[in-house]
Amino acid sequence: MKRYNLLIVLLLLIFNVTTAQKKNSPAADFGTLKETKSKIESTVPIVIGHLQTIATKEGDNNILTNGKIALGKEYKKVEDEWRLYRGNMSSCILNNSSKKSKKCMEYHNRMFRDTMINYKNYITYLTKKNGYLGVEGDTKIDFKPAEMATKLSDAYFNASDAAARMKGNQKKEFLDQTNSEDYKLRPYAEIAQ
Repeated sequence: MKRYNLLIVLLLLIFNVTTAQKKNSPAADFGTLKETKSKIESTVPIVIGHLQTIATKEGDNNILTNGKIALGKEYKKVEDEWRLYRGNMSSCILNNSSKKSKKCMEYHNRMFRDTMINYKNYITYLTKKNGYLGVEGDTKIDFKPAEMATKLSDAYFNASDAAARMKGNQKKEFLDQTNSEDYKLRPYAEIAQ
């Protein structure tokens, strides 16, 4: 009887390790990072389009020029925090015990969520009806920082669980993929064309 139990335990262990190593397994899915990246980047053309409409209506191109400069500064803050966030979350998983790792990830997730909330407030104020530019219409932007932060947190906690089942360099290689060029935000100058 004991041999069968040991065999079952070994098979489950092998299954868990191989599942953790598959990039497309639910425990190791970083699709949320691409989704978040896409949502952040998509805000820029919407806001610039809004500024262009106002500038045309008012006959004042300074509205567009100054608005683009100001938006670029806010986007840069999010871009910097996004880079730090991905690196810090990976570092939390690699360099800490599971208890410390959880606290570390919660802290960095909260920091990134707060940065996104500030960005959301800025672009909402810039594009809202009767904002400081005297806008008549509302521009709708699909950007929900709390929801995005929750999804990101879940993705990293799942990654932490998957990484815990890996050995040595596997863990580092697995987490290094979150810092790849695929997840890096495009530069503002490129998006703001």
